[in-house]
Amino acid sequence: MRKPQDQKLSTGVLLQDPGYVVSRRAVLSGLGVMSLLGASGCSQVLDLPSMEPAGVDRMSTGSIPPISVDSNITDNGTMYASMVDNGFVIPAIPFQKIKPEFRRQIVIDPTGEAPGTIVVRLNERYLYWVQEGGEAVRYGVGIGKAGFEWNGRAEIQYTKQWPTWTPPREMIARKPELVKWTNGQPGGLDNPLGARAHYLFKDGQDTGYRVHGSPEWWTIGTQASSGCVRMINQDVIDLYNRVKASPTKVPIVVA
Repeated sequence: MRKPQDQKLSTGVLLQDPGYVVSRRAVLSGLGVMSLLGASGCSQVLDLPSMEPAGVDRMSTGSIPPISVDSNITDNGTMYASMVDNGFVIPAIPFQKIKPEFRRQIVIDPTGEAPGTIVVRLNERYLYWVQEGGEAVRYGVGIGKAGFEWNGRAEIQYTKQWPTWTPPREMIARKPELVKWTNGQPGGLDNPLGARAHYLFKDGQDTGYRVHGSPEWWTIGTQASSGCVRMINQDVIDLYNRVKASPTKVPIVVA
């Protein structure tokens, strides 16, 4: 006899599959299509995952808001799989160990900022990329320890792939072992700036603040870094691609 956990819905979705969450809209849509198929005598199995991305955060209001489909917001296994970037093999992220709310997803925009703006909510540990239509891409981030935060309005002056990291003199004074990187640590898998870095300038001056990747995925959602906003490497690459595609300098709000 087949075990209960091995049973499948007629849609082909495993009932006890922990890596797949069926949204209310997907289920309703699937049931509607199945009724049509039954009426026409069809017996094909539907592939619901291809109908709607898994990285969607739906709000439980009286009606389901329309959420757009973004090809870069798919299931967690795809978004956080190992990838090769500029010759570096970025390891897969064990996303099951990261709280679902800190994984990349599309949400209703709560910021009120113009499309094409980055908003970092320090207390929430979220970074939003504001999109058209009242939506935003939300990423989980790690933020600076108490006493190291920066906040305000600025703009992304420039970005770098696999940037060199140069520890400030104050950091070297606190951690003398970093003196070997006085002239900069080359980009790489163990570089604290990760795969990408976005450099924040205010009134033409470098704030010293960065939005960057990090090999330390387990710090996402925590207050652990020395002042900057850190992201999962796969996420910071996704954000970088959006920033680079912007026709103007991207404004950023950190609050």
